[in-house]
Amino acid sequence: MKLFDFQKRISAMAVISFFFFLTGCKQNGKIPAKNLADPSVYNVTWDSPSKDAFGSMPEGNGDIGLNVWVENNGDVCFLIGKTDAWGDNGRLLKVGKVRVQCDPPLVFPGARFKQELDLASGAVRINAKGQYQGKPVDFGLEVLVDANHPVIYVTNNSSVPVKMRAGIELWRTQPDTLPEINVSDLMEDRSKPDHMHKPVVVEPDNIINGSGDYIGWYHFNKKSAGFELINKVQGLSEFFQQDPILHRTFGAIITGTGAKKLDNFTVETPPSKKSHLSIFVFTSQPSTPEEWQKSIEEVIAETDEMPFDKRIKEHKDWWKAFWNKSWIHARSDTDTGAFKVAKAYALQRFIDASAGRGRYPIKFNGSLFTVPHPGKPGGPDYRRWGPGYWWQNTRLPYLSMCATGDYEFMHPFFNMYAGEIYKLGKYRTKKYFGFDGVYYPECMYFWGAVFPETYGWTPMEKRKDPLQVSGYHKWEWVSGPELVFMMLDYYDYTGDTTFLLGKTIPVANDVIRFFDHYYKTGSDGKLVMHPSQSAETWWDCTNPMPEISGLRAIVKRLLNLSEAVTAAPDREYWKTFMKKIPGLPLRETPDGVALAPAQRFEEKHNVENPELYAVFPFRLIALGNPHLEWGINALKNRWDKGDFGWRQDDIFMTYLGLTDQAREYLVRRAGSYDKKMRFPAFWGPNYDWTPDQDHGGILMKAFQSMILQPDPYSRKLYLLPAWPQNWNGEFKLHAPYHTVVEGIIRNGEIEDLKVTPASRKKDIIIKPAKN
Repeated sequence: MKLFDFQKRISAMAVISFFFFLTGCKQNGKIPAKNLADPSVYNVTWDSPSKDAFGSMPEGNGDIGLNVWVENNGDVCFLIGKTDAWGDNGRLLKVGKVRVQCDPPLVFPGARFKQELDLASGAVRINAKGQYQGKPVDFGLEVLVDANHPVIYVTNNSSVPVKMRAGIELWRTQPDTLPEINVSDLMEDRSKPDHMHKPVVVEPDNIINGSGDYIGWYHFNKKSAGFELINKVQGLSEFFQQDPILHRTFGAIITGTGAKKLDNFTVETPPSKKSHLSIFVFTSQPSTPEEWQKSIEEVIAETDEMPFDKRIKEHKDWWKAFWNKSWIHARSDTDTGAFKVAKAYALQRFIDASAGRGRYPIKFNGSLFTVPHPGKPGGPDYRRWGPGYWWQNTRLPYLSMCATGDYEFMHPFFNMYAGEIYKLGKYRTKKYFGFDGVYYPECMYFWGAVFPETYGWTPMEKRKDPLQVSGYHKWEWVSGPELVFMMLDYYDYTGDTTFLLGKTIPVANDVIRFFDHYYKTGSDGKLVMHPSQSAETWWDCTNPMPEISGLRAIVKRLLNLSEAVTAAPDREYWKTFMKKIPGLPLRETPDGVALAPAQRFEEKHNVENPELYAVFPFRLIALGNPHLEWGINALKNRWDKGDFGWRQDDIFMTYLGLTDQAREYLVRRAGSYDKKMRFPAFWGPNYDWTPDQDHGGILMKAFQSMILQPDPYSRKLYLLPAWPQNWNGEFKLHAPYHTVVEGIIRNGEIEDLKVTPASRKKDIIIKPAKN
């Protein structure tokens, strides 16, 4: 059974002549791939086993994610995550853990051990060679998650017969009251002295009892802790027809080549030189355990109808097509940071692909790849900040996906925010304020309710002010304009008119209506946006930069749309509303006029730089546009600086053409992985949790923007606006209007520039950076 149904937007594989630089070879000891779409130069290879999950490698198929490691005794272990494994407390849980023991063992005295993450095939390969009991042996195991089916394969291909024993290892074995409640847990109430009057109780998993030659387990949400109460407090109960948590069932079944069940926890394959284990992972909701088991058995039967070799071939074809869509390579004989950034970029893109095609968006605080940390409750299920989605964090992994051509990864993001949450948002706006429109609170669960810690526990009907009580997000509404901006990007790149007419324009109109109704105009006819705030940082504002620049940006882009795809009444409304939007707020600095967080701003509580939102994401003040100095002066005089986590300084610098600063920040970012972890792209914990997807998302977008910056308000494409002149490389990136730009960069100059379609070449503006 196919797990995914994606539109095929992948360009055909280009035939590119072999090109590499000896400088890169000398510095890094690796020759760039002859085929530039081959990412093997960035493979991660280890020559020794790992102690525990801190030494794991990530992989996945977009919905099912693994942390894979080999322990010192030769056991292969992996934690399994899934994008829709929401537990009874609304937490995104691991599905479970599997241990595979081999006989003979993978690790033995004198063996040459190798574990490699093979990016090209999306697999972890484990190999051991040596003399075992006086005979030469070559053990080979491969662990992969099928790109097209909900199944994990552990494949044995060895020179001697090997017996594989797979065991289920559960840690949720009894009801567990967690000693720590996270900020977005459903039942947190910080108004109570101990914060613990409504504890989080995690229910145990269940083992399948059956007579077949397979083993399995499942987690069944027999309760839903907080869904109804939270919705009732926030006045949303009447909207929902079904609880998305209650009776959700997720788990896995393990089968194998000739496998025999030893007990309810263990299955074993007979000795063979070639064999494989299959771990099928499945979620259904609403469902009983019996219904879930019947459904997953049907999935297994349908999947097994396709020959195993054919499944493996189609899996590899998927990854081949994925890597062919885009790439960026970088090398330098004077700067070791070039290759470091390129490798970090490739690894982060792989992590996005491993977790970005499921039912729900990527979790910024760990994605599917969290592991147990000493002292943190819940084992590998723990993630700082808990189960909720923060808009400002959630968007960051998605900022680079248009340029990579990974449009299908954006579907879960849009489906959540522009789907069910949008419908709830319209209902919420009408109920709270009595007018049509939609606003997007910063902090929401996957079904759209606001965190209780943010909203408060006083019922909406008993309040004069229906908004949330937390000052961090009370009037933070930039998420609406930014969502529309990203949807317009998606349309520009894909030309998907159905998406434009069915989702983008309706959401855009409702976002605009909200601001138009919520705020009144002053004597000059402009909206007076007060009360307001500027991101989480400035709490008492008038006319905040994020919302003003966002509204100006989306209305400008809407008006740039062809009249053939827009309605005359909409265009008239957009023109009228544009006249109401205040100008960008400015302030005086020692360096001159600069972008300001708001027209008036007081009460600083956080460390963002919202004044620079006019630079990015909204690109009103950027290369090719007037008043670039306003952005440069704002950057020079910003209150807070940083090159880690969700900080956007690296991107601001690329859009302002500040090459040296961008390079410095980006190189440091590429080396800032969690040193407790062995994998070099497990960023964090930073502000969030390891692996921090915000950190990697910023890295990808900044690296792309060094090479290519499309102007969202015209057809112009700025090339090399912030690329260091001492970095050489090759790239293939996507641009609006079905455009692909490829080229080779040598000594700060473009060689072999290829633009598809060729008619777009006239829109290229080569703007080499000034170091």
